[in-house]
Amino acid sequence: MRIAVLADIHGNLHALEAVLADIEPRKPDLIVDLGDCVSGPLWPRETMDHLTTLNLPTVRGNHDRQVATLSPEEMGASDRFAYDQLTPDQRTRLGTLPSRLEVAPGVVAFHAAPSSDELSLTDALEDGRLVRDRPDAIAARLGTVDAKLVLCGHSHRADVVQLHDGPTILNPGSVGCPAFEDPPYVSESGSPHARYAIVDEQRDGRFAFELVLVPYPNMEAAHRADANGRPEWAHALRTGFMLSHD
Repeated sequence: MRIAVLADIHGNLHALEAVLADIEPRKPDLIVDLGDCVSGPLWPRETMDHLTTLNLPTVRGNHDRQVATLSPEEMGASDRFAYDQLTPDQRTRLGTLPSRLEVAPGVVAFHAAPSSDELSLTDALEDGRLVRDRPDAIAARLGTVDAKLVLCGHSHRADVVQLHDGPTILNPGSVGCPAFEDPPYVSESGSPHARYAIVDEQRDGRFAFELVLVPYPNMEAAHRADANGRPEWAHALRTGFMLSHD
């Protein structure tokens, strides 16, 4: 089985289209979306329209939940922009996405960690940045998940971790948001590429992984963020770094 894994699109339609075009000739058996589909100052409604036509197996991210359930006054700027752009039906659909899916036998997907859609599964905070955590800490956050492969996103940091006597964990990185700041930390991928992953299950049951970086018209996305009053997003989309941490 071949699975293409997407996460954290954040309304970046141009990045999504480039990733889907890159996936198409690889002919996966399944494409999985790990949530945080539309929040951000880019193209939330258009992105949601496209995702609805694709009808991918999708789990609900923390921003999907917030856009669907919080009052506008409670939202941050990215969620509020998405809320204002989406139709009521689109917001409802985000809220009804499942928090967890078994997308194939032994392959479990959720946005962040089993216990919380805001807890980075494989990451620790070090000097204000996200880095890979210790295996014992990762295993404690994962808990008793019965799977051979776990798919998660949220941190936007692409990674593969093999736990001793446990599953392999894949974070494909972010399709549409290469850097962000969520005090007390920043997450920076270091380049503006759209990211996703390919998983191939081998005949012996083991998995091969490809972390894929795709160029796309990122300057158009940056101009869109600037036009919508988000210069920090624009800088991240241009560079893969946060403006305040260059």
